[in-house]
Amino acid sequence: MESGGRWTAWWQKRDRERGRPAVADSPAARLDQLLGAVRAGFPLAPAAHPAGYRCSCDRVACPAPAQHPVSFAWQTQATTDPEQLARWLSRDPQANFITATGRVHDVLDVPAEAGRLALERLTALGVEGPVAAVGEDRYLFFTATRGTPVDEDEWWPSALDSTPDTMSEHPGLRWHCRGSYTLLPPAALPDGSEVRWLRGPDQPLPDPLRVLDVLTDACTEVGAVAEEQWLIG
Repeated sequence: MESGGRWTAWWQKRDRERGRPAVADSPAARLDQLLGAVRAGFPLAPAAHPAGYRCSCDRVACPAPAQHPVSFAWQTQATTDPEQLARWLSRDPQANFITATGRVHDVLDVPAEAGRLALERLTALGVEGPVAAVGEDRYLFFTATRGTPVDEDEWWPSALDSTPDTMSEHPGLRWHCRGSYTLLPPAALPDGSEVRWLRGPDQPLPDPLRVLDVLTDACTEVGAVAEEQWLIG
């Protein structure tokens, strides 16, 4: 990934010239983290970012501030090209990024209380895999994708991202698969919290059904009953 290293070095040089340390929120450090996801094969596309306590998009009362793609063509845009990633970050250093699910990976998205419980159990079972925290509210478990099953009746489309205001109606487990996306660390949220890795993208992607079993039990134990409140998408 020579091109990725070249862009990271360029950003670090620019940070030094501006007297800015290469900390987690500097462009160089952010690019380095995002390139780690690219190396894992996660397709990325630019997303909105906080503008004060609001979203950087022009939508009045945005239902998912700083948590949605910039373009409606995000599925076409999503790429693992480090040169394109660097260009996007150069144009908008504050941009968050989403990763398109259902291609290389799926994401199982649960309340943080259930996520902490499940992470302990998965670790005890020796089940690895990338895990991210969305502020103090949600945990994202990255798994291998179900892809496109031979039997289309076994595939569920996503409603979560076409109507993001339904998020509050589905507080339990959500399965992001084909046609969906999630925010990718590092990302900033309007309330001052962030999306951060707990276990990075260099971890192998586990089988989704094995992780699902543990998450379903954890959601039930904390009162977010997965069977009644989950949304697959």
